[in-house]
Amino acid sequence: MRLKRIAAGLLAFCALGGVASAQGRYDRGGTPGEFDFYVLALSWSPGFCEIEGDRRNREQCAPGANLGFVVHGLWPQYERGFPSDCGPSGRSPTRMAMDQAAGLFPSEGLARYQWRKHGSCSGSSPADYFADVRRAREKIKIPPALASVDSERSWTALDLERAFVDANPGLRTDMMSVSCRRGVLEEVRICFSKDLRGFRSCGQVDRSGCRARDFRVNAIR
Repeated sequence: MRLKRIAAGLLAFCALGGVASAQGRYDRGGTPGEFDFYVLALSWSPGFCEIEGDRRNREQCAPGANLGFVVHGLWPQYERGFPSDCGPSGRSPTRMAMDQAAGLFPSEGLARYQWRKHGSCSGSSPADYFADVRRAREKIKIPPALASVDSERSWTALDLERAFVDANPGLRTDMMSVSCRRGVLEEVRICFSKDLRGFRSCGQVDRSGCRARDFRVNAIR
């Protein structure tokens, strides 16, 4: 039941769990390994907990958790749309594979859900997929202004993107997007080449970003 509650929260947090527009291709049961690039989605934990409610993930939203940006997922993407749920039925990560995910996701339930929905489309084993998640996360430096947020602030999407660009050489604003909902920062999505060697432009992801004039970045709690 606990894993089902976590999965339900994530479905509410990001309805499709990938980045697609109405014209994009959503390929449930796609062919593993056949995609164009990756999106690393970094959720702003205080925003998730306000929007979805603490009941969605008690570990992530517990008082004193002190979580800022956490990995939501590493998503294989098409130029337009994304594949989903590509793995054979019943395949699940071993304990050794889950060790690769330790410290990356706010809960083991989220890590398992992300493997099932997105990692199964990567063409990699669960252990290798989680190793790739770690590789991608380690390539991103959180801007100093967002590494420790002790009071609520107002940001624009462009200013937040520029903060990430300044902190990460080679990254441009057309290689990422900022997601917001109900006037609150949800997450930052950064596009990587398929081999994870560098950032790459991703027009559909860039265009899918927050359209609000500004939004709140909640304090870490």
